[in-house]
Parts: sequence; structure tokens; C-alpha cells
Amino acid sequence: MDYVPYAVPFFLLAILVELTYGFLKQNNTYRLNDAISSLFMGSLRTANKLIFIGVGGYVFYLIETNLSLWRMDGSSVFTWIFAFVVYDFFYYWFHRISHERQIFWASHVAHHQSEDYNLSTALRQTGTGALLTWVFYMPVFLIGVPSYVFVSVASLNLIYQFWVHSEHIPKLGFYEWVFVTPSNHRVHHAQNDEYIDKNYGGVFIIWDRMFGTFKEEDTKIPCIYGIRGPIRTFNPIWANLHIYVQMLKDIWNSKSLKDKLYVPFARTGWRPSSLENDTFKDDFDPNLFKKYDPQSSQKIKFYAFVQFIVLSFVGLIVLESGIFEYSELCIIIGMMAFTMFCTAAWLDGKNAYKSESLRLIVLLVLGVYALSNPLNYQLALGLFIYVALNLFALPILKPSIN
Repeated sequence: MDYVPYAVPFFLLAILVELTYGFLKQNNTYRLNDAISSLFMGSLRTANKLIFIGVGGYVFYLIETNLSLWRMDGSSVFTWIFAFVVYDFFYYWFHRISHERQIFWASHVAHHQSEDYNLSTALRQTGTGALLTWVFYMPVFLIGVPSYVFVSVASLNLIYQFWVHSEHIPKLGFYEWVFVTPSNHRVHHAQNDEYIDKNYGGVFIIWDRMFGTFKEEDTKIPCIYGIRGPIRTFNPIWANLHIYVQMLKDIWNSKSLKDKLYVPFARTGWRPSSLENDTFKDDFDPNLFKKYDPQSSQKIKFYAFVQFIVLSFVGLIVLESGIFEYSELCIIIGMMAFTMFCTAAWLDGKNAYKSESLRLIVLLVLGVYALSNPLNYQLALGLFIYVALNLFALPILKPSIN
């Protein structure tokens, strides 16, 4: 069983609690634009896993039914504990290579782009992870872990990782030696020279201690969050794709066939020899670092928050209902992504009036199409009401952009 959907309401409640605590302590770690961007990406990941998870699931099924050495007893407590620990071991190596090799970093980078560190950052998940992640967990099925146990421990691992994304929790003494904590995970998200590419464990930090990738947080060196070569946008589509685009450019522009073939498998940040002077990363200087924070009106921020609520409802309730065909899922997820794109443009300080107008026209057409099936009348009505409310908001938003 995947426990993550059941945990989402508690995630959102915890974010509200952390936000309130930060205000009371006069140490707020949230910016609405950054938090909405992270939450958008979490919603997009929840939605598109319904499309992308098929390949990995099919491979797991083939291994479990034809290639596993034996089948462990799913009713045994030992099986669950063993699977939980083994999953985290393979997660460590998947996570580590996701920082060290470009094709995997292209997916994982989305989680590290936030320049804030709070519980909303935990929900900032890649939308393309399901394409390659499954490769690292094939051994789990080879040694006989039942698929339902695997899904369960994987979701528990992810749920555990949520709480460690906080600046408000100090070091936790002996607990720090064995488990991933807010302190040692802050190091993982930092781009400081002293901290970068450390602490890859999901639940257990012992893997990092064993394999030489552990770094303790130094209170004299504040963590600076984000990535080198920041994307300077809250657009979740570009956030998911920008490294893939850069790799394709390098493959296209490189003059060496060897370099072209090597680009996806190269160490993160590597450039073809003919393009070494064409860097896309800024030289990092902690004294000059400044967060990306374009100004936007309170109206735009409120509009973005409402869009997040709507998209969360669509992602958690509508898509999880199981009533849509594959083609319909693709359309719904595509429109979710389009909505995020437009909303992020407002948050970036851009005038998204034209793209918003196009989005609403497409939604209106989809609503009319839905009327062709009597079973979709309620869906069509919901779309028409949503479009009407957005049309009311657009004239209010447009003057907010200089």
C-alpha cells in the first residue's frame, strides 16, 4: 500500500504549524512564491506518476514472477524490517548517483532548486523520477521482497523524509549518529563548498558514515540553499526540464562524437571539451548570494494560493478516483501543468494575460466536449464555474504587473 496520499493532509497541516511557529518566533522560513512553486511540483509529481509508473511496475512484475531467487513471507515482521533497511540502502546509492551523474541529476535537481528550507521543500518532488528510479530497486525484487511490501516501505521512507526539511529543529544528540535528521539533511541541501554533495541517506545516515559522504552541520557556517546555476523562475515545467534541455544542447553542439555519447553519463556539471568555456553555472560566492525573489502583488499571491488549492483537489481527489482513461489522464495532467505554468509566470513578475486567456479557452472547449457524455455533466459544470471565476480574476491581476 502507498501511504503517501493518506499522509498529504498531515503534511499540509504540518506546513501550517511550521509557518505559524516561524511567525511567532520571528524566524519565518517561508516565502509564498517559493512555497507555491514547491507545492505545485509536488502536485505535478503526484499526478504524472499515474502516467510514468507503468514501465517500472511492469519490470518489477517480471522480476518478481520470473527471476526472484525466492519469495519472502510478507506476513513476517522480519521481512518488513529487512525490506525497510534494504530499500534505504539502495535509496542511498540512487540518491548519490542522482547527484553525481547528469542523466539522474536532470531529474533530481528539481528537489534542490528551492532557496528556502522548510517543509514545503520536502514536497518539491521531480516530475520525471519514475522514468529511471526503478532501475536501482530491481535487486530488491530479485532477493524476493513482495511488491506490496516494497511499495509500503518505499512510501514510509518518503514520509519519514518529510519532517527533516526544517530549519527550526536543532541537532538531536545520539539520534544524529544513526538516522537522517533536520541538521544533517540541511547540509545535504546546502550549496556551500563545505557541504555540497553530502549526506545522501533517506532514513539512515549510517550509509554516509560507512561510505565517506557524511558531513556534520557546522553552526559557524550557515547553510545556503539552492543549486549552482539557479533557474531564476518559479516555473515548474522548466524546473523539471532545464537540465535535460542543457544536455540536449550539449549533445547537439559538441563537435566530438565521443563527447556526444558521454554527456548523459558524465559527472554532474561536466561539459564537452569544445564547450568548456560556455559555462551555464555561476561561480559560487556565499557573500554575494541573493535569493530569487521577484516582487508580486498580494492579489497575485492570493490567486496563486487559490490555484494551488484547486490543483491539489484535482490531483488528490479527481485523479485518484480511477474513473479516467489514460488519454483523459494525460489531458487533465497537461492542463494542470499549463495552469502551473501560467500561475508561475505571474509570480515571476511577468504578464501572463495572453497565456491565461489561451488556457481558459482550452478549458472551455474541454468543458463543451465533456457535455457530449451525460456522465460528464458534473465535470463540465465544474469546469465552467472554474473558467468563470478565472475570467473574473484576470482583469484584477493584469494591472498588478508593471
